[in-house]
Amino acid sequence: MAFNFGAPSGTSGTSAATAAPAGGFGGFGTTTTSTGSAFSFSAPTNTGSTGLLGGTQNKGFGFGTGFGTATGTGTGLGTGLGTGLGFGGFNTQPQQQQTTLGGLFSQPAQAPAQSNQLINTASALSAPTLLGDERDAILAKWNQLQAFWGTGKGYFNNNIPPVEFTQENPFCRFKAVGYSCMPNNKDEDGLVVLVFNKKEADIRSQQQQLVESLHKVLGGNQTLTVNVEGIKTLPDDQTEVVIYVVERSPNGTSRRVPATTLYAHFEQANIKTQLQQLGVTLSMTRTELSPAQIKQLLQNPPAGVDPIIWEQAKVDNPDSEKLIPVPMVGFKELLRRLKVQDQMTKQHQTRLDIISEDISELQKNQTTTMAKIAQYKRKLMDLSHRTLQVLIRQEIQRKSGYAIQADEEQLRVQLDTIQGELNAPTQFKGRLNELMSQIRMQNHFGAVKSEERYYIDADLLREIKQHLKQQQEGLSHLISIIKDDLEDIKLVEHGLSETIHSRGAVFS
Repeated sequence: MAFNFGAPSGTSGTSAATAAPAGGFGGFGTTTTSTGSAFSFSAPTNTGSTGLLGGTQNKGFGFGTGFGTATGTGTGLGTGLGTGLGFGGFNTQPQQQQTTLGGLFSQPAQAPAQSNQLINTASALSAPTLLGDERDAILAKWNQLQAFWGTGKGYFNNNIPPVEFTQENPFCRFKAVGYSCMPNNKDEDGLVVLVFNKKEADIRSQQQQLVESLHKVLGGNQTLTVNVEGIKTLPDDQTEVVIYVVERSPNGTSRRVPATTLYAHFEQANIKTQLQQLGVTLSMTRTELSPAQIKQLLQNPPAGVDPIIWEQAKVDNPDSEKLIPVPMVGFKELLRRLKVQDQMTKQHQTRLDIISEDISELQKNQTTTMAKIAQYKRKLMDLSHRTLQVLIRQEIQRKSGYAIQADEEQLRVQLDTIQGELNAPTQFKGRLNELMSQIRMQNHFGAVKSEERYYIDADLLREIKQHLKQQQEGLSHLISIIKDDLEDIKLVEHGLSETIHSRGAVFS
């Protein structure tokens, strides 16, 4: 059973590859690169090393276009997709058909060889017959220790080659299961991730040269346009660049080249070499997984992972709709995921700092705006009063010399009626006076209460005065003692000076 470190929450589906020498596009120089063992949601580049789930597979743990189609074909999806809008040039080379589902989650085609491998491993760990004496038991323990480490060779028979212990073997203890986010982009979005072994600042400073270089890699077709969707920093001074290609047809319409078609073009041998010269260490598609692919992944535990641990990881999944369990084999993979998490945490913290600064700036602007609104309200009130006064004077001048008209007489009667209602004892004016008197009484009581809150009891005040008086008397007594001591010191000094003078007269 594999040793489980726990199930830490996974980072986002973006991943970094292993470092490679710097390359160049335009002014970037040349490079020779090696694909990394990074975890990704797309089909990682083929390294030819032993994969996680048997056979000669990609070192990376990914699930993108590497799943192939339902018939088991690989990335050869572009054979008929490019004929519509002239993108068929990407599919001139026939795609190699895979015999397994993407080559990653496949089982070895030679079942007897796998069975012999298991038998040899069991023999190396339990009953080696290399020496034929008690030393074979010591050798078995040493082989078990190597299997737990996940490295070394297990010798068990003189006629059979030794067993190669890797971290993917079922007995390796340095394994855990984490979780990673599943992408939600569709194939029609055309998003392809290119991981460069360069810093983000270098990529951004020469982004235009990067676009031009990628356009040349695509054949320099004028109907194709390379666009950069986003640039993100990865650990170990690497940078992730998300691109998509737009194809324009002669009739003026345009569409995005599907991600699988673009990735298939990038995976061609000559194109892949050109990308490596640009500094690309890893290429992958960013497409969502189909329900069949997710089911296939969850039903088959990765190589070397105990089925019980895999089932428990599926049960402990905090969000099965967005997260998917992934194995973490070895401390190197654990360190890589830790670096990715630290990088994402820094990016989130930077974004939070930016949002906090924006909120502070908005609060300042809101305070300034509120003050201006209040100022404009006062100004509007003053202007309204001035306008009303001007209208009154203008109306008085315009009506001077004319008799009071009927409508004016009606208005005067209404004003008199309102004035009478206001001045009535039991009407509005009386009620207003009553409210004003109550307000004054409440203010008076409040002032009295506030004074009573700080009122000091007479006995306590007398004690405080007595204490302060005693302190003053003590200080006065101390001052008088100091004065007496000073006078005594002066007398002593005076006597000493007279004695010195008399002795001087005697000696003379």
